[in-house]
Amino acid sequence: MSELFDHRQVRRAFSRAAHGYDGAAALQREVGARLMETLDYRDDPAHGRAPPQVVLDVGSGPAHASVAMQKRWPKAQVLALDLALPMLHEARHNSGGDRRRLLDFARRPQPLCADARALPLRDASVDVLYSNLCLQWVEDLPAVFAGFRRVLKPDGLLLVSTFGPDTLFELRGAFAQADNAPHVSPFASIAQFGDALIAAGFKNPVLDRDEFTLAHPDLADLMRELRTLGATNAMVDRRRSLTGRARFARAALAYEPHRRGDGRLPATWEVIYAHAWGPPPGTPIRVGGVDEVQVPVHQIPIRKRP
Repeated sequence: MSELFDHRQVRRAFSRAAHGYDGAAALQREVGARLMETLDYRDDPAHGRAPPQVVLDVGSGPAHASVAMQKRWPKAQVLALDLALPMLHEARHNSGGDRRRLLDFARRPQPLCADARALPLRDASVDVLYSNLCLQWVEDLPAVFAGFRRVLKPDGLLLVSTFGPDTLFELRGAFAQADNAPHVSPFASIAQFGDALIAAGFKNPVLDRDEFTLAHPDLADLMRELRTLGATNAMVDRRRSLTGRARFARAALAYEPHRRGDGRLPATWEVIYAHAWGPPPGTPIRVGGVDEVQVPVHQIPIRKRP
């Protein structure tokens, strides 16, 4: 599968955005809070589940969710994984890891700089895998879900969110009238997201969606916010030169018909949520249209020749 995103550019963009990210990430925090509501269901005493031992936050950013999960499960090992090292420096600060306190024995999330597409963890080692608004930067969802399933324990909880195809449709349409270069990433539909979960063999997937509309005084304000969030154009076939004044002016003019009665420009964000459970060992993973089954070597019967 050819790469849609330049992942070095993704790393650079979020590295540059790390210091100011929190100030612009109100939507990300709201989506994360809604996503974490499913943890109440997991921890319901009626289900009799033990507290998790290992929790993985993929695409943790400044690790607010990691810190919240560490407080929820104080004895758990919480791993805050992100592609951008400066984000993990912010995460360390947010978790109190850069402050030494006398007689402070509380566990803190452990930062881990790695790629969501190649998790550096053992098979069946994670009890809860949480990922908030990270997967929109991954072009091969079946492959990344296969990796998530590999590290998740049987009956472990997968809890993820991503942006859907209606995200920033106003901005996409405006720039489409300004030039023929891609400016807004394509996003997987809820059906594609569900298909990828099923292909990876996850149990009982449940999907939901939300739509948020944020308002901006003008196109320049929206673009500044996207840069602050690190959500810049990282597609492989993006225009490498700066957007010229004439093109930007054409895009701003094309955006104007969306202006609301209150005088502000809307920006739509479609959010897809999903949770599912790790399947029993030996459940097939569909790769390239073929079901692959992994069976531990010790479970394969060996017939001895006379």
